[in-house]
Amino acid sequence: MCIKTLSILSLLIMFFSCKKDQENSTNNNTESNESKEITEKDISKINYIDFALDLKTEDVIKDWQEYYQLQEAIANIKKGDLSFFNDNEENKVTINTLLKELRVKIPKQINSPSIVARITALETKLYKLESLSNLSTTSKKELTATIKDFLVAFSNLNLQINKKIEFDSRKIEKPE
Repeated sequence: MCIKTLSILSLLIMFFSCKKDQENSTNNNTESNESKEITEKDISKINYIDFALDLKTEDVIKDWQEYYQLQEAIANIKKGDLSFFNDNEENKVTINTLLKELRVKIPKQINSPSIVARITALETKLYKLESLSNLSTTSKKELTATIKDFLVAFSNLNLQINKKIEFDSRKIEKPE
């Protein structure tokens, strides 16, 4: 008699506990789907140092159109618009062409290994952001962290370009 009562009680406990787990997993899935959308407000909360180009640097790169195309795409990303990374063939070709031309058409005054390294780092972060923005399983937190990495990489490119121009413009007199 005691065993029968105990087994019925344990079955009831298992039945009710299974139902709760299923409800919780359903609630978690709907919450994650609703909150994946990145907004301008989310991006403005990202904490990083955004280096701008100096006036001397802007004069040097004024004909580097690929840089300005990338800068325009980044301005859209800062507004929460990730359409630059939409998963279609036209955008993939545009991104690949932009990155190739960005690397090939570096102005001579700033063409150095340090600048090429920063472009490579930026390229890596751009491809990562493209991949994660097109995945349906990406969480908002993960996407925001990747956007931050991408923005930091672009800011570091700006800093390196500024450093290169500043270093080259110094006139150091050597003693005789």
